[in-house]
Amino acid sequence: MVPCVIFEDEHLLAVNKPAGWNTHAPSPYAGEGIYDWLKHREPRWASLAIIHRLDKETSGVLVFGKTPQANRSLTEQFALRRVRKTYLLLTDRTVPGKEFVVRSTLARTGDKYASRAGGELAETRFVPQAGKTAGSAAGLVLAAPLTGRTHQIRVQAAENGFPILGDTLYGGTPAKRVCLHAAEITLTHPVTQAPLQFSVPPNFDADARLALRRAVIEPEETNAFRLIHGASDGWPGWYVDKLGRYLLSQSEGPLTERQLAELARLAAEFVILGAYHKVLSRRVGTATKFEASPRLAWGEPAPGPVEILENGVRYELSFTEGYSIGLFLDQRDNRRRLLTGHVAAGFPLSGLQDPGSEILNVFAYTCGFSVCAAQAGARATSLDLSKKYLEWGRRNFALNSTRPPAADFIYGEAFDWLRRLTKKGRAYQVVVLDPPTFSKSKEHGVFRVEKDLAQLVSAALGLVKPGGVLFASANAANWPAEKLIGSVESALRAANRSIVARHYTPQPPDFPISPAEPAYLKTFWTRIE
Repeated sequence: MVPCVIFEDEHLLAVNKPAGWNTHAPSPYAGEGIYDWLKHREPRWASLAIIHRLDKETSGVLVFGKTPQANRSLTEQFALRRVRKTYLLLTDRTVPGKEFVVRSTLARTGDKYASRAGGELAETRFVPQAGKTAGSAAGLVLAAPLTGRTHQIRVQAAENGFPILGDTLYGGTPAKRVCLHAAEITLTHPVTQAPLQFSVPPNFDADARLALRRAVIEPEETNAFRLIHGASDGWPGWYVDKLGRYLLSQSEGPLTERQLAELARLAAEFVILGAYHKVLSRRVGTATKFEASPRLAWGEPAPGPVEILENGVRYELSFTEGYSIGLFLDQRDNRRRLLTGHVAAGFPLSGLQDPGSEILNVFAYTCGFSVCAAQAGARATSLDLSKKYLEWGRRNFALNSTRPPAADFIYGEAFDWLRRLTKKGRAYQVVVLDPPTFSKSKEHGVFRVEKDLAQLVSAALGLVKPGGVLFASANAANWPAEKLIGSVESALRAANRSIVARHYTPQPPDFPISPAEPAYLKTFWTRIE
């Protein structure tokens, strides 16, 4: 079970939404909200519906409907104000009175809301709580909204002299998060009519970045993920990954004292043995393996290759092999799609378990996608221009007790082998295209993903069975998702192949997207005839 889920039955799903995560994606190609991520994760959540919302910076209980009957019932209960919601907030200002009700009419004014004549009626009961919260000098206030207007509690608290701690949009004192939490929701079960109460206590002192990771990462299944993603997590230009019992830090310069202190804090939090640091360089093609490899910054060195677990699958990583450690963590959710046979709501990855099912993994690197497909039951062919990485891929297969005949390994240039395989009449249930952003080869010359993806897709289309799936991914921060999708679609039109199912996926939630840290990983899944 995903850690953020606090209740599920046939009709309802209740979760504890972490602060800093949208309820839903703000635009079609933005980062997924918790709703989008859940809806496309499991087949049983494909009909998930949003009944109410929480602001991005608000944590706490969020309830989704899973069936039409539940959606109708919950919508009616909210409309008739039969749902009771209780929030808790922190403020460092004086709260007037013991208990009071605020009624106002709210309207949007630029990027926020304010009381305005002609706006929508908003009503909230505020109850100051006795004492202080642990570790904080701020006062705790209960807020029970009787209506459900956008930013209602935030606006009314601010306009009555006690803005929420951290809510700088409405005049609150800066803090590490907006200290507003949906603590409890009470409703009637849509089928049994039994009263239901979902509650989660607040923890305003917790690290909001780690709370986000803990909401989505199943620790028994995955011990490798991103902990700090640059400016989105308040550390511009700095990236930190947890890799089993080790940390990998990356930035364009040496570690600062502040960064070293943060690494030590994270090491204590996750019982880490050692931390490595890599200085990011634009000389990737000319640096030696030693120069490109990360250096030990803290703790014990890894005794050799490190084994990590992701979605229950084992992979070998290394801190001494140069530029990359052996796995791109940002493709975790896409690897899971191959592993589970489920791309998205309404898009099953059917057929991988069928006898004779095959996938082709182009630019296979250490064969992460191939291992997952083989675990699902398919025969996986991995194509790469590096013998070293293909051998590494064989070790990944062996780690999971998945050996030939479940796998083939082809050493060679991608375009050349796509032509050869097409001439041989080979056809695959899934073709995975995850090319480098930039590369050179003797046969093809310079490859740039923005310029050459459509040509790559065209070269691969003859290998996709009718009804098969094409996966096209690019690591290109300055290339809009619409352009990637357009490149794939233009190649399909030129080949007279039509799309019968599609799904766009951004990078996973532990690689949060923000204006200061834009999206870079874009993936387009298509089923084609």
